[in-house]
Amino acid sequence: MATFNTLPLHETLNLYVSPTSYVFEPASSTLATHGIDGPTLVNEKDVRESLHIDRKTGRMALNGAAQCYWDSHLGNTRTLTSESSDIPLGKEKVITCYGIIGILSLATTDFLIVVTARTPSCRLLSHPIYLATDFRLLPLSPLSTSSAILDHPVEKELVALVEQGLKSGRLWFSYGWDLTNTLQRQKEAEDGGKGLGKEPMWKRADERFFWNKYLMEPLIDATENQGVDVTVELRSANINNRDVLFCLTARRSRHRAGTRYFSRGINRDGEVSNFNETEQIVLLDPLPEAGQAQAIRGRVDGRERLSFVQTRGSVPIFWAEVNNLRYKPDLQIMDIPETTQALKNHLYKMINEYQSLYLVNLVNQKGYEQPVKEAFERGMATVSASDPLIAERAHYVYFDFHAECRKMRFDRISVLIDRLAAGLDGMGWYHAVTPAAMGFASGSSSASAQVLRKQTGVVRSNCMDCLDRTNVVQSALGKWALNKQLRDAGVLSHKETIDDHEAFMVIFRNVWADHADTISTAYAGTGALKTDFTRTGKRTREGYLADGYNSVMRYIRNNFFDGDRQDAFDLLTGAWVAKKGGIPPLTDTRPLVMRSMPYVLAFALTMVFAAITLPRTSDLSIYSFLLLWFFLAFVSGSYIWGNGTAYVSWPRLNPPLEILSYRGEGFRSLQRGRGLSLASVVPVFNRGQTASVSGVGRRAVSMGARVGKAADEVELGKRKGALID
Repeated sequence: MATFNTLPLHETLNLYVSPTSYVFEPASSTLATHGIDGPTLVNEKDVRESLHIDRKTGRMALNGAAQCYWDSHLGNTRTLTSESSDIPLGKEKVITCYGIIGILSLATTDFLIVVTARTPSCRLLSHPIYLATDFRLLPLSPLSTSSAILDHPVEKELVALVEQGLKSGRLWFSYGWDLTNTLQRQKEAEDGGKGLGKEPMWKRADERFFWNKYLMEPLIDATENQGVDVTVELRSANINNRDVLFCLTARRSRHRAGTRYFSRGINRDGEVSNFNETEQIVLLDPLPEAGQAQAIRGRVDGRERLSFVQTRGSVPIFWAEVNNLRYKPDLQIMDIPETTQALKNHLYKMINEYQSLYLVNLVNQKGYEQPVKEAFERGMATVSASDPLIAERAHYVYFDFHAECRKMRFDRISVLIDRLAAGLDGMGWYHAVTPAAMGFASGSSSASAQVLRKQTGVVRSNCMDCLDRTNVVQSALGKWALNKQLRDAGVLSHKETIDDHEAFMVIFRNVWADHADTISTAYAGTGALKTDFTRTGKRTREGYLADGYNSVMRYIRNNFFDGDRQDAFDLLTGAWVAKKGGIPPLTDTRPLVMRSMPYVLAFALTMVFAAITLPRTSDLSIYSFLLLWFFLAFVSGSYIWGNGTAYVSWPRLNPPLEILSYRGEGFRSLQRGRGLSLASVVPVFNRGQTASVSGVGRRAVSMGARVGKAADEVELGKRKGALID
């Protein structure tokens, strides 16, 4: 049976850099004797463990004894009988870092990714929660200097994608608190002998939300840091003279991670896009019994814990939206034989994790979204008819959000909650209490807690994006649960609701609005819509302006920038793995006419603006001048609009070839922007000379015969590797 290191993790590391090796030594740790305000620095004279990485061989060893190490040349773990791990004598510099994200293989070498800056977010049951804010990429090969990497056409672009993914993402971590698991799952792990001090954190983590698991695989035997794509919001409040901590945590799945239009639906393994688990936590202390000391005002030890878990995820069928420069992309539903099994896989995973399941579908029953609703319902009917377990545990609930809540009547969500009332009461919530005598203030373990109630089901909500409508529904369900929980804990009377406490409601609304913004930014690139209503309970002029701005920014980002973001997700989560020496240059191979049209349009509009604003000597000459440039602007604009898909920023590492080339059963909306030649705009052009122009091009893929060459039809921006050390 394998023995794992379960010692506390080190909070600060000194990284010694030399041409031959990297050596990590702990500067502090989270030992039980550390101070209240922070960790105690380790005495430099003490004998400490260190992680030694040989840059020549790629070997990694802990403390120089018989250890397992990662062989970067063979790509696997081997056993090392003796390896020196002393600090290199010829060290060039020392870097202070706060964790190791992992190892990423790119075109020419492997890179070690470390956290070099962090921002504290809050303390959850005495455990600090941090947001990683700066990183360093350390090439393992001593020949891979910054200049050599930036001179390599492929490596430079891959590094730029990694930098973008690290800087634009939100990677949260903790050295002692398991961010990947709910309170209930942590308690169940404790009861099963797999809690804190029994197994290392990486082994206890829920692999769905362990975002750097792919990067940590080579290091899993030597280090145990984990990073999670979560949002953590913690606020203190007072309700009826009871101090409480209100916390909202969202965990984003690493499976099918991606952006709004490039990651939709389900895959064959049953993983869905934009899957998030949201846990609403309330921490308080029970009222002191006779003879017990009164609690200190303003201090919450968290001996009484309440939580309520919800999930969201893309509609679990095979579907996509194809960007084409229009505000609404082309909708495509792929009715393939694997749909039923994929949906079953998804439901099995949800049932195994949460026991029972209520799938709340919020898409419109008419118009553009209707085919998605109907395909989802067909899928649920099929799997329910063929599988008794799914029929018993998975309950489909449809709620036409826009029809029911039109004219901003979001209070109509109560109709949905009434329909779910029996199921919500049946699934309940998590409630645990620890006696004061157990010394629960440290929050380090839940083994001594008495579980009064467990949550035995979950509501899975979805709309098209699983953003704006889903946020409103989830906040309403969170409010329902909070009323029930606080009454159960004796904070509220049976006739009271949290609406009666305006000071707390301000906190509640703002925490949920911040939560909505964070999830929306990760998926769509902007904050959520209608958050002014969430924050204030009414629509404002500023809110309408903010929604308009966010809608425009979503359009721009989704059409012209999300390809790079999707590639960054694919690199960091292992959805695309680089093969050294086997990656062709990532350049734009579209025809010259197609590439030049945006420049022609921009120049023509510039000339029109100049003709209108600059002084002129003759109206006759200006009319001819304007006619020429208006004509060129019309031709180039019509060509770009007609070939809209060719000017979208598509993912380059995993281009959506299967979607773009699909010709099977299913639903397709009117296909637009899929091809327009110059001959159709200006008849004097020869169609034979321009036939190859039509296609899906810019940083993108083409249709038909050119699908096989799609991976080559890309163009990356010029960026420098700012994070390379």
